[in-house]
Amino acid sequence: MSRTIRAVIGVIFVLVIVFSGTSICQRLGSSMKADLTEQKLYTLSDGTKAILAKLHHPIKLKLYYAKTASLKVPDEIRYFENYYQFVKSLLEEYAAAARGMIELEIIDPRPFSDEEEWAFKFGLSRFVITPEENFFFGLVAQSQFGAEKVIPFFLLDRQSFVEYDISHLIDTVITRQKKTIGIISSLPVMGDEANDDAARLKRIQNQPLNRTWAIIEHLRQQYKVKTLAYDVEEIKDVDVLLIIHPKNLREQTLYAIDQFVLKGGKTIVCMDPFCLVDQPDRQQDKRQTSYSRSSDLNVLVQNWGVEMPRNTFAGDRNLADKATLLKDERPETLIGFLNLKPGCFNTESTITAELNQVRLFFPGVLRKVAGVDERETGRSIKLQPLIMTTDKGNSWLVTSQDELVMHSPSELMHNFTDGDKPVVMGYLITGRFKSSFPEGIYKPAGTRQAGSSTAEEDKSPQPTLTEAKEDCAVVVFADVDFISDILAYQVVGDNRALLLNAIEDLCGSSELAAIRSRGNFARPFTIVDEIEKQAEAETAEEEVKITTEITRFRNELYSVKKTEEGEPEIIGTDILQKKKELELKIHQARRKLRQVKMEKREKIENLGNKLRNLNMMTAPTAILIIAIILSIHRTIRRRHYISHASDA
Repeated sequence: MSRTIRAVIGVIFVLVIVFSGTSICQRLGSSMKADLTEQKLYTLSDGTKAILAKLHHPIKLKLYYAKTASLKVPDEIRYFENYYQFVKSLLEEYAAAARGMIELEIIDPRPFSDEEEWAFKFGLSRFVITPEENFFFGLVAQSQFGAEKVIPFFLLDRQSFVEYDISHLIDTVITRQKKTIGIISSLPVMGDEANDDAARLKRIQNQPLNRTWAIIEHLRQQYKVKTLAYDVEEIKDVDVLLIIHPKNLREQTLYAIDQFVLKGGKTIVCMDPFCLVDQPDRQQDKRQTSYSRSSDLNVLVQNWGVEMPRNTFAGDRNLADKATLLKDERPETLIGFLNLKPGCFNTESTITAELNQVRLFFPGVLRKVAGVDERETGRSIKLQPLIMTTDKGNSWLVTSQDELVMHSPSELMHNFTDGDKPVVMGYLITGRFKSSFPEGIYKPAGTRQAGSSTAEEDKSPQPTLTEAKEDCAVVVFADVDFISDILAYQVVGDNRALLLNAIEDLCGSSELAAIRSRGNFARPFTIVDEIEKQAEAETAEEEVKITTEITRFRNELYSVKKTEEGEPEIIGTDILQKKKELELKIHQARRKLRQVKMEKREKIENLGNKLRNLNMMTAPTAILIIAIILSIHRTIRRRHYISHASDA
């Protein structure tokens, strides 16, 4: 065999070994990974792992990303390439953790292809780049039973909740039944059509029927909505219980709610110290002069960790909006009409993270109950604020609800005192609650058992669950008007989104509630930012000084010009000279200010160049140092070998 043939065979063997080694390393690397990010961005939460453990049949995840189209778009969309790589890596972690139960497919929908047609059918959102090119970035989950759920588009604003969104998608696609929302309300939220007797009476009296609230119609599009009697004695076959404006509930109903929550039933409570939409009917108005518009569920929520004081309201001058309480009055700024804005929402919660504007009308105050702290009681109850005022918010008290109408908005505003910390008006409460009825309640007389003789013997305590065996979850709001038609369905605002988000969050499994908010994969250069701030601080004082001089010179020049306009006939040489001097000083000061700003920019650019050069030189320098060390080591070994050889 010639030397050339041996060389060719050797090269082939080397290539085979290299490719085989690369393939083996890739396969080993997919199962042997280390998340070195500070916030563990690529490590799945325990809640996600629990959801994946429940997969008993395979599902398919289709990630649609227009990779080819992303190369033809502006820089704003090209930024999605980094986000895509992050989502793709996270989905690969899902597939690995699911142990064969998740099939991941990456699709680049090209124009006029079957993949693009399916993207349209799935309802994925698109951005039109050219008349032919569309940009897609969404996810489709499919089960073998035909269920389909989608994330239409991975928005950058939700990158901190990307794991929650994906896990929620998987959890809902394997849940085959529609969730049921049970509603208990003292208000006609279901409309008079739900009450045949009331509807018939109003038709006889030629009175208008109450329409179903728009929020209820909205819920019916996604859930089964079930009306529960206001004096219900047992709550069952309900996934989420929605209690709206609870007024004077019977003990039996309170007990039913208490037991429902302890059994793991998710609950949302909307109570209100002054509900605007709670209007007395005409017959009631004739029989009584005073009508209470307040409601509370303190007998239960106090045991969950919060309470709403009576006739106490949340206020904030920075959030107060214009409204009127009486007809034929001009709207005035009302301290009880709050327009919540970013900064008033908990960005750590999926319920409120994306809200921008929520309006509340005379909302109450939710205060933590003393003694609920886990360190003091051993109870694992967590209170997570959802909506709150700014730091200038405060609570304010009235002796009776009549003061809200008797006093003008200006008087209420004048009497309000600013605070120094936010006032909370909504909480998400989780933990293992204890019963508000530890000894149970007694059945009413009339259910006589065999062998009983008196009414007293008919009364027996009902079986009572004194403490929850698993974590419970309830959401409490100190306002009802925010979900009414007059506020929830205006042109702007996220009122309905607040309630819908809360229901969607609670409808998820308990594992979903445990999923943490992920950090941002786009990490800022904090050290660079600090150095840039330092460079700006070095010139800030001089910039302010020069700007002040320019303002002073301008004021003097303005005075000179006014003199020139007022007495043009006696304009002297001194005034003209003064005007020229001031204009020259302003020109010189502006030049000096530009010079200072240019020096600041050069400092920052020089810093960037130094960091770039340092980054580029790090790897070659490290390799050079290693090469020098190896060279020195070999030289020493060679000399040592020669020395031993000569001695021999």
